[in-house]
Amino acid sequence: MSSETQDQTLERVGLSVVQYDRIISSMYEAAFDPRSLGQALNLVRQLFQANYVALIMRAPDEPELAPMIVAGEVEGVGGPDGELLFISYHDESAPFSSLTPNQVFTIADLMSDSEWVRSAFYLLYCQPHNVFHSLMANITTPGGGLLRFRICRPQSSPRFSEDERKLCELFLPHIRRAVHVYSQLDRSASLGSMYSQAIGRLSVATMVLDENNMVLELNPVAQEILSSNDGLKLVGGRLEATYPSDNRELQRVLRSAALRQGVDGEGRAEAMSISRPSGQVSFGLVVETIPSQELVEGKGRPTAVVYIRDAVGKSQASSIVTKQLFNLTPAETALALELVNGLSLEEAAEALNIRRNTARAHLRSIFSKTGVRRQTELVRIMLNSVVALTQPQAVARAGGPVSSHPERRLSSV
Repeated sequence: MSSETQDQTLERVGLSVVQYDRIISSMYEAAFDPRSLGQALNLVRQLFQANYVALIMRAPDEPELAPMIVAGEVEGVGGPDGELLFISYHDESAPFSSLTPNQVFTIADLMSDSEWVRSAFYLLYCQPHNVFHSLMANITTPGGGLLRFRICRPQSSPRFSEDERKLCELFLPHIRRAVHVYSQLDRSASLGSMYSQAIGRLSVATMVLDENNMVLELNPVAQEILSSNDGLKLVGGRLEATYPSDNRELQRVLRSAALRQGVDGEGRAEAMSISRPSGQVSFGLVVETIPSQELVEGKGRPTAVVYIRDAVGKSQASSIVTKQLFNLTPAETALALELVNGLSLEEAAEALNIRRNTARAHLRSIFSKTGVRRQTELVRIMLNSVVALTQPQAVARAGGPVSSHPERRLSSV
């Protein structure tokens, strides 16, 4: 639709450019905050004087709970600002499930009023929620998905006009782009979170710093290291070392990382050790520049990531995964994990409150199952295995329920 036609449509429906911009802005803000999309739908609901507006994000092939954002006045569903709900959606039985994509339709385009009010779908799912008139569009996404956009009115309201249909068409490309941007950012964030969790399970502390060495993010392992106040600390939100000589070198390395950012678009790393007042083995620390090709200056940007490894820290290996990988018994698994954490066989037996002879018998069985002959080999293969990369909770829940959302029926959307 040309900009001239768009302006004419806005003028005919009495919608100012400021009002239109507010709705579109809310849609794009949803890329960073999904609640903004609910607010945008509520603005659309008010604009069309509808009793509710819904955007079905994903409709499954079989009837089950589908995620959708609903803004409206239907009791028990949605709200004035819109919210993400999981509702039983029966798309295959809807008379408008196979609409031509990216076009706006009304019920009147598909059937007469008499056919509509006699249809089972209307009687079961629409009439109970005071839904009679609908503007509908199935919106394709770049990833091959299909969004279902619905604007609904009660029978007492006027039919949707041709101008309102054209106005609805103006919103379709913006909804498509906003949801696509959100999906891309969400996918990136999910992958980043998974990588961060994997690094944490390997007992590697990570901190993200800005150009002023202010800590922007840190994982639980880093929080534990900082809370111990044993070689590293936060002072005014900045990372510092306990000993002055270490701190001077640390600040030099951090400044160097900040100066390198954006020079060639590639990250570089420097390593150093941090002495610990407790006398334990020094921390190994690596500072790597975060590659950036940003064209606009800004403050508080991620500039460097700091990796810290505590050589004496305990392994976070999963007992469930250890048992599954090596076919160990629970007792053998417990002993193997104690050995991985640096205990001798005698110390492990004492920690597990078992006899030494029992521990030796378990160790022989472990050797037989893993194919190693020495305790050092056992520790090596376990530390180099995928044991530490799996969350015990995720394995324990495998095959269990994935959602606790109560089922609510509103198939008319």
